[in-house]
Amino acid sequence: MSVVNQDEPIVIWGGGAIGGVLAAYWARAGVPVLMVDIVRDHVVACRTTGVHITGPVEEFTQIIPSATPDEEKGTYKRIVLAVKAQATEAALDQLLPHLAPDGFILSAQNGLNELAIAERAGAERTMGCFVNYGADWHGPGEILFGNRAAVVVGEIDGKTRPRTEEMFELLKIFEPNAVLTDNIWGYLWGKLAYGAMLFATALTPDSMAANFADPARFEIFNRVGREVMAAARARGIKPIGFNGFDPAAFAPEASVEQSRASIEALAIFNSTSAKTHSGIWRDLAIRKRKTEVDPQIGIIVKLAREAGVDTPCLSNLVKLIHDIEDGRKPQSSDLIQAVLP
Repeated sequence: MSVVNQDEPIVIWGGGAIGGVLAAYWARAGVPVLMVDIVRDHVVACRTTGVHITGPVEEFTQIIPSATPDEEKGTYKRIVLAVKAQATEAALDQLLPHLAPDGFILSAQNGLNELAIAERAGAERTMGCFVNYGADWHGPGEILFGNRAAVVVGEIDGKTRPRTEEMFELLKIFEPNAVLTDNIWGYLWGKLAYGAMLFATALTPDSMAANFADPARFEIFNRVGREVMAAARARGIKPIGFNGFDPAAFAPEASVEQSRASIEALAIFNSTSAKTHSGIWRDLAIRKRKTEVDPQIGIIVKLAREAGVDTPCLSNLVKLIHDIEDGRKPQSSDLIQAVLP
């Protein structure tokens, strides 16, 4: 028997690559949803002609009840936050008046946004989520779903509740192999290390798979991964692996052979996706906008410093991404080498 509450819609705040795919799958399955997004043309398309999901996983069009933040007046118990990490604070300003006193926010984002959400909404109203599937927002009503990948949900205090099980059931509608965990921080820190590597790939015009397959770039990914894992260990976190990424391969005691095997696995995993480049690369090369580098990588540097861990490669990576964002340097095949101190 399903534990999913059908009495009120689940709100997806942010209808881009992540939120739009989730909303489309849930709406198609008959789950009451409401998608809220700041792009009016996208909202109008989704609620009239529908969002068109394309790509090798599945192709379909689904009408989704949608609104802009200024149009929404209701109060809800379940809100999935799916905006870019740097937009978290602004989104919280908009959505908190719509969160019921006994409601919660689930962060389907990149980074450690659960920290910011818990500070604003309260830890008891914050739930963690890890998503690694590939998707790109191509325009109003158009989203590429590039590949299936890990989806995990868990409470930030590690205790499973009925609401956690409910969200797990909802996520299984979209991803049958979704995982319910008591160590969501382990998954989130694991993705931080992988995410840091993806930021490094975005310094170049090359695909994710091509970057990971290039032997000349191995040491960059190796050093970046090891810095994140050192920070996680210093803060008492036990990272968990997924989709070819093995955190243990970048632990201080891990051999170069272990690291190389994990990087090779990432090359293979990414070679099977229709999403050839990261969302970070797309932000820099196509959409010409700021990336999530500060809330994703900058926060690792900060937390590592607090724990007494040096992160020279991560610090260089943040600077290089800002150089591209601000027009000081172009993306190039050579720029990635500047990650190494």
